[in-house]
Amino acid sequence: MMAFLGWIVFGFVVGVIARFLMPGPHPMGFILTTLLGVAGSFLGGWLGTMLHGGPANIAEPSGWIGSIIGAALLLFAYGFMRKRA
Repeated sequence: MMAFLGWIVFGFVVGVIARFLMPGPHPMGFILTTLLGVAGSFLGGWLGTMLHGGPANIAEPSGWIGSIIGAALLLFAYGFMRKRA
């Protein structure tokens, strides 16, 4: 149960940081911000594994940076798809 709550908190923090770094308005609430951060963490981990060869640990700075980059990429794609619809 604590690991699940940890992922929620981690996802929210990563999502908030990604939203802060990306320009423009991002109308989404707590749940979408958290999902953005968690999905971005998985994307960042996958990209890190493809580029570096090994998974990053979220306790290390590279894990946080990869998660934020992944969340920013997802936020960019989300904004692009919203504009097209």
